[in-house]
Amino acid sequence: MAGRFLSLCKVFRRGKKKGPGAAPAQQPEEPEQIQTLQDDAALGRTQEREPTRGRFHRTLKMFRRFLRIRRRKTGSTAAEGPAEPDSGMTELQAEPDVSPDSAELSEDSEAAVNGHRAKPEMAVTEDVPITNAKTRETQGLTNTGTTPAPTMIPAPTMDFFKETAVPSQQRVPAKVKDIHQSLLSHVSADARLQMDIVRLAEEHPADVVLTLLRCAPTCDRAAAMMWRAIASSGPAVEKVLPTLLCVMEDWPQHRMCTSDGDNEDVFALAATLVIWLIVPEYNKAMIPFTGQLFVALLFHVAIATQQMPPEEVGHFWRACQEEHRLPSKPNRFAVQAMKALLYRLPCDKVVMAMEHKRGWDTLLCAHTQHYAVGLLAREMRRVSILFCSCIASHVLWHLSRKKPCWDLPALAFLVEVLDCLDFSKYGGSVLNIMSGHLQSECSQRRRLALRGLVLLSKDPSMARRMCSLSRSLLELLGDADEEVVSMSLRVLTNVLPHHGILLSGIIAPKLAEVLLLLFDHKNSHVQLLCIQLFCKVMELVADEGKKPLKTIVNESLYALLIYCHDDNWHVAKASRETLHCAAKFLTRRDLEQLVEKEQLSKFVKCLLAEDRIRAAEHLRRALPYLESPEEPLREAALSFMEMDEFPMMRGQQEELHALSQGLEAPRNNASQSCSKNEISVPRTAPGDTEEDITS
Repeated sequence: MAGRFLSLCKVFRRGKKKGPGAAPAQQPEEPEQIQTLQDDAALGRTQEREPTRGRFHRTLKMFRRFLRIRRRKTGSTAAEGPAEPDSGMTELQAEPDVSPDSAELSEDSEAAVNGHRAKPEMAVTEDVPITNAKTRETQGLTNTGTTPAPTMIPAPTMDFFKETAVPSQQRVPAKVKDIHQSLLSHVSADARLQMDIVRLAEEHPADVVLTLLRCAPTCDRAAAMMWRAIASSGPAVEKVLPTLLCVMEDWPQHRMCTSDGDNEDVFALAATLVIWLIVPEYNKAMIPFTGQLFVALLFHVAIATQQMPPEEVGHFWRACQEEHRLPSKPNRFAVQAMKALLYRLPCDKVVMAMEHKRGWDTLLCAHTQHYAVGLLAREMRRVSILFCSCIASHVLWHLSRKKPCWDLPALAFLVEVLDCLDFSKYGGSVLNIMSGHLQSECSQRRRLALRGLVLLSKDPSMARRMCSLSRSLLELLGDADEEVVSMSLRVLTNVLPHHGILLSGIIAPKLAEVLLLLFDHKNSHVQLLCIQLFCKVMELVADEGKKPLKTIVNESLYALLIYCHDDNWHVAKASRETLHCAAKFLTRRDLEQLVEKEQLSKFVKCLLAEDRIRAAEHLRRALPYLESPEEPLREAALSFMEMDEFPMMRGQQEELHALSQGLEAPRNNASQSCSKNEISVPRTAPGDTEEDITS
């Protein structure tokens, strides 16, 4: 058949005339439409003269069109495998035409055929998609007459849609594994396979995530292509991220059964590795998960720093390290992933501030980790309060799971951003978490919990709900840590005005007795808070608690009188106000007037004159102040003890002897003086009855 067509071509050549005015073989600069019109006109004249030759032309055009389509199919399948040799072309090449006019005839004939069939061919080829590997965009073929590029993908057929359709759920894990195996043999990701994995991720995200983490936990090249394809699709990554986060939050391994029944454990670090890979593809679909992503990465930093990973996790991580050249320790890699996320937010100022203050190195030390987390929270709060609010809500959820290794850094972060939360929504959860750590054996946890309660107590609605913490706070007032005592006093000061039941007849005397012991605290701030709180106790005590409280208020008068001369102006002012309140509470109008007129020296005389039974007891309380490091307190105590009312105490030889010894020490500048522990003064004078004392 090829020979017959070649012989016909020779006949056609002999009929063609040449001349000096003949058109050139090719005119690339001339528009295609003009060439087509000229060829059609010439062809029409030829068909009028020679009908046989017109039929030949139509047959030749059909044959050449067949050759072009066959050649296009061969080029499109070049990427899939070696093309089969074209038998038609072999037959045509078996009898080559050596005539000098063959090249010219071939060019003219092809131009005529192309011009005559231009519109039908364009209709066939315009809908054929071509995928650009760089831009990942699909374009249409132009009607150029050149052979298409080898990267062209054939037009979709019904078989294609059957193969790419999402399989039943039981077949999803097998399909994911097949795609992974196919990509292992490809240099670049095939568009068809990318479309398959994205479609599967949208329809069956849990199966896709768990299967891919199991078959490629170290995230090899093929798995990385699959994850990046998923990350490039907003709907797909939105469906996939919840499962990845669920895996990350179960340290060190996560177990979930896929649709095919596989329940093999998945490493949490494998999900962290995936997050590190897809963060550069950050898009709008990932924004709602940003806070949860940050908390999950912070959790991995904390847990991997404080705990040695199990042996199987260690083997897995060494394989990941070799595959991607990662840090040798998982916690350093988690910090690296966290930095990448902060850069994408963008929170690059946070990263630079942590670098400048060596916060990242501090974060990787178990003993100083909570300090670094607090620093990180403060730096992030400066950048975005809204983002910190989102993070704080997720931190609350982690704290509710009660993981000891995570509690301390989580508390440190939460306390720094606590005011970013809406207390009407999260106040109850915060109160439960903070109150649960008040009795912790760890001093750092107690401090952080109290800092959180101080912030909560500033809100009136939350202060009313904190009445149940009164007993726990009362116990903390005896703590050796000054910071714990100070914050406990601040919480009680904020809570007392909002709940009168706290000052019942049982609680009020106990609280006042503890506060009286703290009047002499070496920390001036603690002194100030104690004196102010003591005044509030007297103001807010219930009626049934006033009688037992009067005994403690009487014992506080001399101490308050001494601290009215304190060097610290705030302490001195608070002492005067509390002394006035005490006189009013005891219904001593004469003492109130003396305080108002600032006649404190007469206050002592009036006090001793009216209460001779307890005169020795009042003066006994002045002895410790003779050893005070503050000179005004020593002078005040000494001047009060040298008053004329001192000899009026009859029949109290023991008290007089003890007081004289106390007075001799400051006068003679002796190296040692008596202390409170060396003196044992009875609370009642000889001959006094219990009824006389309590009246």
